[in-house]
Amino acid sequence: MPLAYPPFKSCPCGTGRSYSHCCGPAHDGSRPPATPEALMRARYCAYALGNAPFILATWHPQHRPAQLTLDSGTRYKSLSVHRAQGREVEFTATLKVAGGETLRVHERSRFTQLSGRWVYVDDVTPPTVESSGT
Repeated sequence: MPLAYPPFKSCPCGTGRSYSHCCGPAHDGSRPPATPEALMRARYCAYALGNAPFILATWHPQHRPAQLTLDSGTRYKSLSVHRAQGREVEFTATLKVAGGETLRVHERSRFTQLSGRWVYVDDVTPPTVESSGT
């Protein structure tokens, strides 16, 4: 079940805007993300808030897993977008997993539009993960 998140608190995706003016409308369906970067940020935010239904709904049907189990012990600390060009977004997400280990996940993701809405397809290159230990 997704975490309730205060609408006027800064959005977890790192834009500096409030959740209600950033990823919140994507999550509640009132405003679909307009660009691949906006969708990637909304998906990151959904991971941070435990919103598996949104993540699955924005995954290309040919690549989407049958189910998604999110680890409630994982804390999403920050997101840095390095490049957003065309249908690709390159980013680094920093998270702390259960046990205290900090991971930096660097990925280049690919997106496409289905019925006028952006969806995540896959990673162009396999994600790289760096660990800073506990």
